[in-house]
Amino acid sequence: MNLRTLLAFVEVVRQGSFSQAAEVVSLTQSTVSKAVKTLEDELGTPLFNRIGHKSELTAAGEIAYRRALVLLAERSDLVAEINDLLGLKRGVLRIGLPPVGSGVLFAAMFALYRQRYPEIEIELIEHGSKKLGECLEAGEVDLAALLVPVAGEFEYQDVRVEPLMVVMPIDHPLAGRKSVDFSDLADSPFILFEAGFALNRIILTACERRGVVPRVTARSAQIDFIVDLVAAGLGVAFLPSMLAYKHLHAGIALIQLDEPQTDWHIALAWRRQAHLPPAARAWLDLALEMGNVPDSAAQPAV
Repeated sequence: MNLRTLLAFVEVVRQGSFSQAAEVVSLTQSTVSKAVKTLEDELGTPLFNRIGHKSELTAAGEIAYRRALVLLAERSDLVAEINDLLGLKRGVLRIGLPPVGSGVLFAAMFALYRQRYPEIEIELIEHGSKKLGECLEAGEVDLAALLVPVAGEFEYQDVRVEPLMVVMPIDHPLAGRKSVDFSDLADSPFILFEAGFALNRIILTACERRGVVPRVTARSAQIDFIVDLVAAGLGVAFLPSMLAYKHLHAGIALIQLDEPQTDWHIALAWRRQAHLPPAARAWLDLALEMGNVPDSAAQPAV
């Protein structure tokens, strides 16, 4: 049993197919299949129930997946501790960021970090919050920007808390209001982010508390496209205040969302009790030093 085999197995579970897992780990599909077969032979039991093109974990597969995550995380800690001996002249910052808000929050930090630590290699991945949490749990990244609340196995450092704004067409009947709640928006179609974005969870949970069943008319991972869909009259969308004002233009109106427990609260998270390498600790220190987002992202007067 080797770590490369375990990594292939873990990705098959995550991606839900051998072909997609092969793309992630940069191997052929047959190599991934052989790796999983080798692991099954070593353990003496099937790890997947193969039904047509779908593969579901057996009971033994569930155990193997859970243990594989631990082993891969331990390997990550080993590398981090060795890098720790080398100090900040060498090392790797492995960080995961969501597509929503990262440019405004972290672009200036990356520039200053590179200036201070030019020899540190930066490995950046971008995913929705759910996938980032999985990558963090498996030790594939040392830090990840996640929405609070975070899972109990993680510790975190606050970065930013922003209220949500409703982005609606300028001619929407509610466009002149100072604030709205989900009861007011019950008849408006929603434009949400793609599955895996934690912001969706905040919105849908709040709707459920109100007894509102939203009608989702479109989904996208691109803020610009979502705003354009709103301007075209396809529905209403929801963005953190700092991003909503950054994308404000003549075709849309921004209205405060008056709902409890809907703030966009982003934090930098890491595995509880894991070894945090110096490169990651330096990033956390820099985040504290820089505080909130630059003044250029501040809201204009409206």
